Amino acid sequence: MALGIVEGEFRIPDLEAFGQAHELFPVGGAAEFAVGDHLHSAILLQANDVADRLVLDFLQILSGPERFAKQFGTQQAADMIGSKEGHARILIPMVFHAEHIGSFVRPQRLVEAARSHKAGKLSDTQFIAVQDDAIREIVAFQESIGLPSVTDGEFRRRSWSAGFIDAVEGFGLRDGTVGFRNETGVMGVAASPYAKSKLRRKQRIVADDYAFLKKAVRRGIPKVTIAAPDVMHWFLGPKAFDASVYPDRELFFSDLQNIYRQEIAELAKEGCTYLQLDDTALPCNCDVKARNDVLARGENPDELTERYARLFNDAISGKPKEMKVAIHLCRGNLKGAWMAEGGYDPVADVLFNKLNADIYCLEYDTARAGDFSPLRHVPRNKTVVLGLVSTKTPQLESKGELKRRIEAAAKFVPLERLGLSPQCGFSSGGGSGQTVTQDDTRRKLELVLEVSREVWG
Repeated sequence: MALGIVEGEFRIPDLEAFGQAHELFPVGGAAEFAVGDHLHSAILLQANDVADRLVLDFLQILSGPERFAKQFGTQQAADMIGSKEGHARILIPMVFHAEHIGSFVRPQRLVEAARSHKAGKLSDTQFIAVQDDAIREIVAFQESIGLPSVTDGEFRRRSWSAGFIDAVEGFGLRDGTVGFRNETGVMGVAASPYAKSKLRRKQRIVADDYAFLKKAVRRGIPKVTIAAPDVMHWFLGPKAFDASVYPDRELFFSDLQNIYRQEIAELAKEGCTYLQLDDTALPCNCDVKARNDVLARGENPDELTERYARLFNDAISGKPKEMKVAIHLCRGNLKGAWMAEGGYDPVADVLFNKLNADIYCLEYDTARAGDFSPLRHVPRNKTVVLGLVSTKTPQLESKGELKRRIEAAAKFVPLERLGLSPQCGFSSGGGSGQTVTQDDTRRKLELVLEVSREVWG
């Protein structure tokens, strides 16, 4: 039977692949086969092969995703379309039941190197060498504990969103209306980017970071993170661009989405299969006070939600099929502080049904994120990663409580389409003074992995 995985010149026949199949559909003369979460070239189910034809005919009899899923034990089965031009293609969904968001606490030598570089005491080459070494170490750390996805810790950027802002010409900073707060009150208003001149991508934003990461990773899926496009608008609204530069919002969004398209095209060239866009705008648009601020500046928060979904979709529209896209929703995370509170209800329908993400990494570590009922809007072809473990505190969560909350979420989304993660990165703000240490990070992630194994096997 012409069914197998090609790894170099070594071909491994494996009928068990059907047990994990997501989609089976025609792709002409060149098929690909995904195993685990990697795509490999393969010759699959040739229509002129008698045995293969029998398999294809059998699959066609099992029309409909539910019966296909039941027969082959799939987690998310799509309609079986059949073969065309002699070949079919199988894709396996990227379903991680244990995940993390991306950033890690910077080692002290990296923090000191950043300060020396800023002061002109360390050359670009010397600073990059320190970054490279730190990234290799954080990759090895992630691999050592068994994380399925691996990032560079966001070690090359000042903060989670700065990688985008620094690589795009035309941005300035202004104070917005939303401030960070903690249990004692508001800590201050966060500065937000605005377009003071025409936006232009002056260099690759994260594609070079990804290329280095991909070479460093030995096991796991390299994941790259980038700020979502609506982050560049929501916090300032009409003041997110100078009217003399962009007479209206749509012209601003057009340039913005084109920058993302250019960067995603570069990521595709580097072989990226897992892209995460970090979004603080939509979760903040769930906060009653913040929504009132939006109304006060002359905008409609619900219209913004709809428009941001289209902006997201336009930004990723050119991505290849094999590139899975996650969106991480966070209400702000700066050394234990946050920006907003409120459940996902105001944005849930649009978020899950109109925004074209494959994976949703949702903050759920405190009551500020509301209950799980908005998950009722999640369609069957999407995955939700529950951010139940907090990076805002070193206190370790109870395994029993985590399992109870996963069980509660499973009332709205089937357990096989759920995963577990921290609610945010461990150092989204960069620099020193973080609320968790590297040891805390290890304990938190080992907890995520342990609970994941016990819940999902």
